[in-house]
Amino acid sequence: MASTITYLTTVQFGAGAIATLPDELVAVGMNRPCIVTDAVLATLPLMARIREMLPADTVLFEDTPSNPTEAAVDACLALYRAANCDGLIAVGGGSPIDLAKAVAVRATHEGPLADFALILGGLGRITPAVAPVIAVPTTAGTGSEVGRGALITLNDGRKLALISPHIIPKRAICDPELTLDLPPRLTAATGMDALSHCIETYLSPRFNPPAEAIALDGARRVMRFLPVAFANGRDLEARAEMMVAALHGGLTFQKGLGAVHAMSHPLGGLKELGLHHGTLNAVILPAVLRFNEGHVGAKYDKLRETMGLPPGTDLAGAIEDLNARLGLPPSLRAMGVPESVLPRMVEGALVDHCAATNPRQGSRADYAALYDAAMAGQPA
Repeated sequence: MASTITYLTTVQFGAGAIATLPDELVAVGMNRPCIVTDAVLATLPLMARIREMLPADTVLFEDTPSNPTEAAVDACLALYRAANCDGLIAVGGGSPIDLAKAVAVRATHEGPLADFALILGGLGRITPAVAPVIAVPTTAGTGSEVGRGALITLNDGRKLALISPHIIPKRAICDPELTLDLPPRLTAATGMDALSHCIETYLSPRFNPPAEAIALDGARRVMRFLPVAFANGRDLEARAEMMVAALHGGLTFQKGLGAVHAMSHPLGGLKELGLHHGTLNAVILPAVLRFNEGHVGAKYDKLRETMGLPPGTDLAGAIEDLNARLGLPPSLRAMGVPESVLPRMVEGALVDHCAATNPRQGSRADYAALYDAAMAGQPA
């Protein structure tokens, strides 16, 4: 039975919560939805089940790339307008959800997508007129189902964020049963994405005690239940706990992220590589933890306590050990990142919106050293 949670938005959470979808359509006033998903999910029985709950004329956009692009936003928007849709249902991981958010903005606002990017002054341009979005996550990682941001790679190669409270989905349906068949590698990568969100938001220097409490609880759940979900994907308790952890990571975005995300965002914009966001965060996190050590007061001690680590444990080393146990790559080099892109990545990290809330501000030389460390899998 689903439980109703209202915090930033309304969440239907629990095994079987997907059955609430028809009621949620009514609640947000959506009569002609457009489903946004990817090519794999579009072929699964889940999609057929969802379509049976929706009006017969519901349209489906299934061409979401692994890192959503401006071109995909334009293609989905064309379908949305042709079908005279009045809202979007995003089904999948962070990519379909972020894509749906961007379409929801473009459907109701004039101007190119770049106009709505945070670093280009877009925050004030996004109004409450945004089309409604219902998010149905099928992974436990991004927290985008309750997040106020959408990351889109523009046609010119920049990966920029649309940030506004108005693009938080009007409803999130978090059903852990939808994650039971998630492969171990994707379970690991998305779970580490959730952990990176919780750690970075906790370490952000902004004052937001409620967000910090949520972040710590999310980190605790990941450390306890990610290895269980990785080892046995059919463990419903572990899957539910990981979905809570992902939700917590998304709820804490209000506090800001840090250098891990500032570095992973430009890497995710490399269309030719198609790098997974959660995996990038997992690989980069140890180098950033070493960089920030000594600049966060007693927060590392609290993280160790919360994450079930002995006092004095090297946090960065603990993350590296966890990555290894989960079969994740040890370095950016192992992910196929070439040295030649690093100067461009440094410039991207410096201007990324997440850099401002890292507890230790980094220079160009600092980010170059951090990328070198992440490439090698060794301390900066």
